[in-house]
Amino acid sequence: MTTPLLDVKSLHVDIPTERGMLHAVRGIDFHVNRGEMLCLVGESGCGKSMTSLALMGLLPRKAVRTAEHIRFDGVDLQTLPEKGMAALRGARMAMIFQEPMTSLNPSYTLGDQLCEALRAHRKVNAADARDRAVHLLERAGVPQAADRMRQYPHQLSGGLRQRVMIAMALMCGPDLIIADEPTTALDVTIQAQILRLIRELQREFGTAVVFITHDLGVVARIADRVAVMYAGEVIETAPVAELFARPTHPYTRGLLNCIPVRGKTLPGSHLQAIPGVVPSLIGDVQGCAFANRCTEVQSACAQTSPYVMLNQRHAVRCVAARAELAEAA
Repeated sequence: MTTPLLDVKSLHVDIPTERGMLHAVRGIDFHVNRGEMLCLVGESGCGKSMTSLALMGLLPRKAVRTAEHIRFDGVDLQTLPEKGMAALRGARMAMIFQEPMTSLNPSYTLGDQLCEALRAHRKVNAADARDRAVHLLERAGVPQAADRMRQYPHQLSGGLRQRVMIAMALMCGPDLIIADEPTTALDVTIQAQILRLIRELQREFGTAVVFITHDLGVVARIADRVAVMYAGEVIETAPVAELFARPTHPYTRGLLNCIPVRGKTLPGSHLQAIPGVVPSLIGDVQGCAFANRCTEVQSACAQTSPYVMLNQRHAVRCVAARAELAEAA
């Protein structure tokens, strides 16, 4: 079996608040293979962005990260000092943030920022750094790339700024890119272009990508594998085709049922919705966090949320799934 590029085991992120300890991420497991596109999907507040920040070592100061291990290419990131993490960030691990206007420095030209990212990690001269920046801007679909190098972030549209962020993430040829909802602030037409661009560049450069989103339409379009998050936990993982064909966790099925289907959802009809609200993650959380919203809830759900392997690539955290698997056996 091939060793994953990124292997995360029992990751927790806890944040102290005035009301008690907030368990933002609760013991999640997942891995990413080299050259793979893993989509981390879930509703707002489920812990997706906290997971990405934990991987990059960029959590808020009060947040506490613990894990059995967070291995990147065989090295446990928990054992690295800040200097070691700084050497990885931008060089072998890069991140594309949701809002490029707050990620790009408004006081520096795009060329300065792109070249700085490369020269901070690689021994290259200014001319070679500029040539690579222009090349990647062109590959990212930025018109008049050489002229854009002299411009400032405010002179570009939102779509072009996001293309610049993609080019910047690729400057050092990283092994892994974490993209935290990079198309949320863009209109639908530009969103489609950016998604196609990310997928094309990921395949061209052989980069592994953790793509964070709440949009299952995006997941269906670009993912190789999917990890569904709910209330700080990964509750189902599967290859994208299998997840859409055989969603097993009631929450996953609920998400899919909320999507209008052409030819089946009648104009003017009500879309399905998952009843209830996400429980508070402050203090102790026992059993299945989805139990208060689940139509298949059982008495055992209040005490346990078992991790069930349906096959080698499809896993789900659900009491009902365990019972069904036992019956099938």
